[in-house]
Amino acid sequence: MSLPEVVSRAQWRAAREELLLKEKAATRARDALNAQRRRLPMVEVDEEYVFQGGDGKATLPELFEGHRQLVVYHFMFAPEWEAGCRSCSAFLDQIGHLAHLKARDTAFAAVSRAPYPKLLPFKARMGWTVPWYSSYGSGFNRDFEVTLERDGELVERPGVSCFLRDGDRVFHTYSTYERGLDGLGSTTSFLDLTALGRQEEWEEPAGRASAFGAPAGSARVRYHDEYDF
Repeated sequence: MSLPEVVSRAQWRAAREELLLKEKAATRARDALNAQRRRLPMVEVDEEYVFQGGDGKATLPELFEGHRQLVVYHFMFAPEWEAGCRSCSAFLDQIGHLAHLKARDTAFAAVSRAPYPKLLPFKARMGWTVPWYSSYGSGFNRDFEVTLERDGELVERPGVSCFLRDGDRVFHTYSTYERGLDGLGSTTSFLDLTALGRQEEWEEPAGRASAFGAPAGSARVRYHDEYDF
């Protein structure tokens, strides 16, 4: 095994400060990229998708649970499989308390192509509480490019798609797949993919932090058992 070089504390500090300059530059570049992502156009979702969840059938607008935004994790679980994808399972394992996303008016749900009776026992085995829906029988997975046809066979890939609701209208704002999921899992990492972002005053484009007539994002943070929803 090749280990880092052993140096004095002063040498370590100098090397750390040099790296810090690059880390700050990367943070500024990430902020600029996130702002560019928030400026993407959006497309209205006209298809009336029907999902199956714990409370029965649900439409795409109902997956929002009354919130303005929705983040969907495309969990790889094909109808013929007996268990969900291991990597997708590891991804869901790291999801934190959803109250902090909901405080920014953003819902989260996992969606898979397998029938719901297959999802339910696997969800119980994994001990997950996140909303998980089956898109079995609909074109949702194909339309959002997570079920693809290759060499005459259907293959699955993981992804995240973001949606924005304006009254009864739903818009698709962003999707990313495979390596685009690297680093995701925290509340802020998901918000950075959405059209409204973290809803902080410093974010560009301006005017989205107060989209709900509420304080800017960080001012809304509470202990997860203190939110009033």
